[in-house]
Amino acid sequence: MDLSNCFKAYDVRGRVPGELNPESSYRIGRAYAEWLKPKRVAVGRDIRLSSAELAGALRRGLTDGGVDVVDIGLCGTEGVYFATFALGLDGGIMVTASHNPADYNGMKFVRELSKPISGDTGLQDIRKLAEAGVFAEVANKGAVFAEDISTRYREHLLSYVDRARLTPLKIVSNPGNGGAGLVIDLLESALPFQFIKQNHLPDGTFPHGIPNPMLEENRAATSDLVRAAHADLGIAFDGDFDRCFFFDEEGTFIEGYYIVGLLAGMFLEREPGGRIVHDPRLTWNTIEIVKEKGGVPVLCKSGHAFIKQKMREVDGLYGGEMSAHHYFRAFSYCDSGIIPWLVLAQILSITGQPLSALVGERMKRYPASGEINRRLGDQKAAIEAVKNRYVPAALSVDYTDGLSVEFAEWRFNLRSSNTEPLVRLNVESRGSTPLMQDKTEELLAVLGEYGAVEANH
Repeated sequence: MDLSNCFKAYDVRGRVPGELNPESSYRIGRAYAEWLKPKRVAVGRDIRLSSAELAGALRRGLTDGGVDVVDIGLCGTEGVYFATFALGLDGGIMVTASHNPADYNGMKFVRELSKPISGDTGLQDIRKLAEAGVFAEVANKGAVFAEDISTRYREHLLSYVDRARLTPLKIVSNPGNGGAGLVIDLLESALPFQFIKQNHLPDGTFPHGIPNPMLEENRAATSDLVRAAHADLGIAFDGDFDRCFFFDEEGTFIEGYYIVGLLAGMFLEREPGGRIVHDPRLTWNTIEIVKEKGGVPVLCKSGHAFIKQKMREVDGLYGGEMSAHHYFRAFSYCDSGIIPWLVLAQILSITGQPLSALVGERMKRYPASGEINRRLGDQKAAIEAVKNRYVPAALSVDYTDGLSVEFAEWRFNLRSSNTEPLVRLNVESRGSTPLMQDKTEELLAVLGEYGAVEANH
């Protein structure tokens, strides 16, 4: 069995049934059991049509490997994170392919305290064991225990807000027929919000397209409904809702970068002096807000495994990536797609200001290009050319994640994708949209000399 196409940098993803099927899922369960040697493991699954069967095979693999399985059923990825740390389990596996097409599925893995298992922390060892398919005899098989975590999970989520300070808000919610609607329904009776529900029911056929609000063409439905309903806020999710995307009261999509600063400020008001972890793609707005609020900004390579590790190292209060991943100390340093909108709704309630006003000034102060992807063959040569052109005159250069170059009035980050022949560019300036746009075009022209073409995501 060759699983090399399925095992990615951070998780398992592949087409069903060609790359991922009950047989490979069973083996992955046995391999995880043999590698980690856990006693009790949470298993959850998303709403995809293939998830129930794959989760069943995974559970058999785990129990045949001597592991007791705590089956938490249908949930988001954060449900597995929560069950693992809240129930004191030795690990957890989520069956999901997040925002991939409907014929894909996959798995995300954690160990105790919901610490991620990725390519350089055991995932490739699990792959090799699964491919070989030769497993040690176990003295006793494990058992499966169904566990309803919904009450504990609900109370934990609500602990991030002071419900007495929440005001009636009208919120458009678009789970994209993924699983987030289940949690909206779970929380609704405890909140003073009116939810206008769009593409709300879980449906693994994804009748309204793949739930991936990172794609611009997937944002219009939420944006239009916010305007039509005169809502205060729009929220949209990917399939396993580990990411949350925001729209202001005018239906404008708000870049994740500015949300990071907003949430960081809120957490620092509760706990001054806290450390805030952020990625290197866009930084000036976040750093300024964190310092103004008395916090300590901590730079970290982008990617959930890196951010979670750094959060633990520095005991980060909150961490945020511009890609709409948000991490919370009280959530065992893991990412959640539900906590961010709860906290943001509290900010709107307390300030009485619309989201456009809360982020508008920051967007003017630090206009940003947003992430621009370009497909090209020789990424190294292109990045080297950019380096040779811009580094000599730079005020500072950083290689934490790709190439970050700062000047007095503008900066950029250029990095290669881990998984595709892409480079990703982010540019920001101090208060000048024309400068940001000019420098973005200038950098894209340099990449164009090396054959860079537009990527569709």
